[in-house]
Amino acid sequence: MDRHTDHTSAPPPGCPAHQPAHQGEGVPVPLYGPDFAADPHGFYEELRRYGPAAPIEVAPGVSAKLVTDYAAALRVLQSPKEYGKDSRRWRALNEGRVPMDSPAIPMMAHRPNSLFSDGAEHLRLRQAITDSLSRIDALLLTRHVERVSTYLVEQFGERGEADLLNEYAKLTSLLVFNELFGCPAEIGDQLVTGMSGIFDGVDPERSNQDILESVSALVAHKRRHPGADVTSWLMAHPAGLTDEEMIHQLVLLGGAGSEPTRNLIGNGLLLILSDERYYGGMHGAGLLVEDALDEVMWNDPPLANYGVHYPLYDTELDGVPLAAGEPVVISFAAANTDPALSAMRQRLSKRAHLAWSAGPHACPAKDPAQLISVTAIEKLMNQLPDVELAVPVESLAWRPGIYHRALATLPARFTPLPPTRRPAPDPVQQPGEGQGRHAGRRGGWWSGFLNWWR
Repeated sequence: MDRHTDHTSAPPPGCPAHQPAHQGEGVPVPLYGPDFAADPHGFYEELRRYGPAAPIEVAPGVSAKLVTDYAAALRVLQSPKEYGKDSRRWRALNEGRVPMDSPAIPMMAHRPNSLFSDGAEHLRLRQAITDSLSRIDALLLTRHVERVSTYLVEQFGERGEADLLNEYAKLTSLLVFNELFGCPAEIGDQLVTGMSGIFDGVDPERSNQDILESVSALVAHKRRHPGADVTSWLMAHPAGLTDEEMIHQLVLLGGAGSEPTRNLIGNGLLLILSDERYYGGMHGAGLLVEDALDEVMWNDPPLANYGVHYPLYDTELDGVPLAAGEPVVISFAAANTDPALSAMRQRLSKRAHLAWSAGPHACPAKDPAQLISVTAIEKLMNQLPDVELAVPVESLAWRPGIYHRALATLPARFTPLPPTRRPAPDPVQQPGEGQGRHAGRRGGWWSGFLNWWR
């Protein structure tokens, strides 16, 4: 059986869930360490012993219930009158049982954006986002992804080797979202630095400050100089977003767009380069990139466990008791690989997976994200037709963390490209290297790309 569909491995070492049921009942299973990152599907298999929802820890001392059943996940996602998204209902946080420096806080604590709102407020913020994203021109977006891809490949093409995750997938998503936001050079460099740092765990406090400063500066800039970009469209929407609301919607769009897109491109490239069904397709004989991404979304979705909801009152989910204000985390990865679906998955619509979530909080950017990912992979394979993995698949490391399914690196090799004749851009620094909020922006990734394009 293919490695992407064989989830019947033995219980992961040290997993509390493979105690006898009478001993493990109610013991939260930690999902934030390297064991989980190495074999998440082994954990999901054991967690199913608890029923449709299992007790877990999303961070040390921070407990929640993880929904692993497809039908149960849909019920939570589609029942806003029973489960809310506003995390100000989070009882343990309100009672002081979750420290404010917990790594769970950045992903779960309330922010005034559409993700953490319910009811009329959610509808107002959500409509502004969906209407603005609907104005993105697919042809122009495709062309921009192709330009970014060409630029990035030129940076490493002569070497004959590259880390396709950190030198390509990550930067593609960040630079493309800078374009969608209409970022000037200096603001865009700081935003790339902040977004890169926050997800890679590089000085989170400084990274968060870079994000807020750059987005605040972008909002102020677009108030004076509106353009044909998502920021300006949000600003002009009849919802009448304040500057504070603008900042929080843009931070949401940037984070929720760039990190999952990075992982979708990376996981898609891994599947294509390691599975002959797809690798043959790049040379005229196999399945398409779209097929590879659909398989990734079913089996290794880039946002693996999130969609946090809070019961509005004490309730049960198929016999599992849930307390009001208790975090209920949806495992998109476990729900998609629910054994109850195994006999019918091939008959389900390709869009029946839950990788984009479902219900009123389903991802509003799924079409741009899919287009960016498909275009980025196709363009890379066209530029590097003999690209292959530089290490065995089993040696690849996955970044720890409950929320994402994210490679740490994706080393590849290929025939070196001839030197380009374009004028050399400004020296390019890696995100986080000398690009703090007080540093000069010359040499940042976004300004480097803009100079190259000009």
